[in-house]
Amino acid sequence: MASEDWDFRRWLLVCLCSLFTLFTIQSQYLPQHMSLNHGEEVRYDIYFKWGILTPRAGEARITLNESNLNGQPASRYRLLFNTVGIFESVFKMRDTLDCYYNTDNVLLYSPKRTNEGGYYLIDNLTFSYTGQSTSVHSYRLTPTEVRIDTTLIVTSGYVFDMLGATFFLRTLDWTNLKPGDSFPFTVAIGRDLIQASYRYQNQAIVERDNVKYRTHYFIIDIFDDAFTQTKAAAELWVGDDENKIPIKIRTKLKIGYAEVHYKSSNNLKKPLDCRVELKK
Repeated sequence: MASEDWDFRRWLLVCLCSLFTLFTIQSQYLPQHMSLNHGEEVRYDIYFKWGILTPRAGEARITLNESNLNGQPASRYRLLFNTVGIFESVFKMRDTLDCYYNTDNVLLYSPKRTNEGGYYLIDNLTFSYTGQSTSVHSYRLTPTEVRIDTTLIVTSGYVFDMLGATFFLRTLDWTNLKPGDSFPFTVAIGRDLIQASYRYQNQAIVERDNVKYRTHYFIIDIFDDAFTQTKAAAELWVGDDENKIPIKIRTKLKIGYAEVHYKSSNNLKKPLDCRVELKK
């Protein structure tokens, strides 16, 4: 794998995009019972940990809205990320990731736009389905050249782009979850198909800023040399209510850790019942 495919920015985006769904290879439909709402907006703060230092590095906003694709009605799931504070001067980043689904909730198109202080990169993934197979046309370009123009084929299991992965845990029936349950999947990135899985551990409480959240705790296994290990590359705490919003993510990087923390949300379809206010 080329080094440009797994730099500091990629580590952060993988951490962010461990946030949310998965699509079956057979039908690629989102479950109709999912508690998602057009107009939904969820905001996060991102921190990096080096020893005793924990600077706030960025912020992210994830939205779901009505849209169109090629003149047809569609839903657009969007992640906007930007650096803040000292990271603005040393590693400025602006990233936009989109997923477009048709009215049957089938993932069709996933564009990503990267702007790093004058360095621009565009990644387009186009999904098509034949029988049990999923074809992903990957097209990457800069303002001056085409870097990637290839098709990736997945013949079994689950596959999606980086942001499409963010729906996965919101589709699970948690009434049947047992410690040790594993949910493997594949992520298409550039020329590569990255193997990963979620492993359920147990229920857990996350506390932050005088608020407690009841959550389900998962380990994320990522089988790629960008991480210091192939298993337990990241940890994920998902709110234990009908919204199933990620509350916290921790990813071990080659240098330190990245942490993503839930900040606020608007227009959720269901009440955020996992949140418990503490007395000050």
